[in-house]
Amino acid sequence: MAFFLDSINTCLWDHLQQTDKKIVLYGMGDGAEKIRAVLDDIGVEVDDIMASDEFVRGHSFMGIRVKKLSEIEELYGDDFIILVCFGTQMPDVMERIYAMAEKHELYAPNVPVVGDGLFTLEYAREHYKELKSVYDMLADEQSRKVFENVIRYKLSGDILLLKQCETPREEMFDLLNVGTEEIYVDLGAYNGDTLVEFLNETSMQFRKLYAMEPDHKNYEKLKRRLYMIGSGLLEAYNCGAWDSETTMMFSMRAGRSSKVDSGTVKRGREVKMMSVDHMLQGGEATLIKYDVEGSEQQAINGSKQTLQSFKPRLNVALYHRNEDMFAIPLQIASINKRYKLYLRHHAYIPDWDTNLYCI
Repeated sequence: MAFFLDSINTCLWDHLQQTDKKIVLYGMGDGAEKIRAVLDDIGVEVDDIMASDEFVRGHSFMGIRVKKLSEIEELYGDDFIILVCFGTQMPDVMERIYAMAEKHELYAPNVPVVGDGLFTLEYAREHYKELKSVYDMLADEQSRKVFENVIRYKLSGDILLLKQCETPREEMFDLLNVGTEEIYVDLGAYNGDTLVEFLNETSMQFRKLYAMEPDHKNYEKLKRRLYMIGSGLLEAYNCGAWDSETTMMFSMRAGRSSKVDSGTVKRGREVKMMSVDHMLQGGEATLIKYDVEGSEQQAINGSKQTLQSFKPRLNVALYHRNEDMFAIPLQIASINKRYKLYLRHHAYIPDWDTNLYCI
């Protein structure tokens, strides 16, 4: 049977190189800078920058005065392409973007959260065998639909492909069969929000909680948020999840974006790293969440003993690096072939809430 990649013969970056339309970046910040850098590399000029009406306020960004959509329309008619340069899961913002996409040519270019390079057609063909292997091992039709749509999105920037395959986030708890006797390990616990989500789902019933969070400010927020849980039931560590016990430089950014700094110049601050196997000391886990800003593969390697001995159910972020869509599922299958692999995308533009659920 033909694989869906066989029918794809172009990608967004090719289209942007060939179009005569004006290129308008929608958004100000790190995402716009990343996309601008890619466009510069491929010889595509940015003609303008826009923001939502309430954020314009006379701002300039990258030397260009930021405009409202109405100004862009007045300047260029319909002869422009909008490139969304930020991520959102806010329903009203997403609906605004979808409404723009109905009226104008609009894309959300896929650039990796962590790491270099782009998920181009050449890259997909280079990893054809791995992508097809993962597609073939997925456990249900929805997983295969998500896999195909997300890969097609990565190549095309078409946000409707994401919308067509999204399912409610609450489905996660059903897929993972979350109960009241869990030993839950939360890697990349941020300020405790996903722990609270878990506690709400289980009505505060569980056996034990473990949490790792490398950012000190987030770690302190987590402890304050979960002050009511005794130290015997919650073990929280101000460290990053890795495959060994070491110390690494972390780039500390706002929100969830702290990550291992792979640059040659030291930035951020030193953070202790720890493996799940070391933390548990041979003890059991029934449920593990991996959302560690691009360090998922190392964190999974640091859980090998636990995955082989106890077969915990897994919730793994699959969107930080270009290779995550194929490398992580293959990695988990190589550690324990008994896992069934489910893929889901929950409402987000771009594909930042695409997750692998392993049972």
